[in-house]
Amino acid sequence: MSRVVTLGEMMLRLMPSGNLRIEQAPAFDAIYGGDESIVAVALARFGLESAYVTRLPDNPLGRAALNSIRSQGVNTDFIALGGERLGLNFYENGASIRPSKVIYDRKHSAIAEANPSDFDFDQIFDGARWFHVSGITPALSDSTAAVTEAAMAAAKKHGVTVSVDLNYRRKLWTPEKARKVMTGLMQYVD
Repeated sequence: MSRVVTLGEMMLRLMPSGNLRIEQAPAFDAIYGGDESIVAVALARFGLESAYVTRLPDNPLGRAALNSIRSQGVNTDFIALGGERLGLNFYENGASIRPSKVIYDRKHSAIAEANPSDFDFDQIFDGARWFHVSGITPALSDSTAAVTEAAMAAAKKHGVTVSVDLNYRRKLWTPEKARKVMTGLMQYVD
């Protein structure tokens, strides 16, 4: 069976228990994830071979994130190690009429500072049949936009079907920048 490959940012989510607000929390639950890693895990749970591509710091948090997704049956062979930090997000559940709230701390994360040379896309897409990425990944930085484009171009070169979840995040970029970057990437999308 050929694999499905996803590319994205693995983050550490810190959540207060129950419906506590962030400023009320004496402690936080820790959960590793990210949009594309969730897709890879879901596919693995459905019995498909899935591989996740990201860049994680070579430190205890990076290794914990790596172990977290590996424990879900996802192929982690293509995860690059490097950079200084793992992106964080702080999430509080909404309650009654209070909406949920998320605070991101992802500037200078390992993936945000990744370059196309961190990945061997020919090896990654050899034997793959599908590649999936979201609009979040190229929004993280100019270098992750370049990584995304290199991955998409390599996928097409290998005859891999490419899908994109546009998933616009206004906290990451302006509509004008999103339009410019994503329009350029659409040439690779099936």
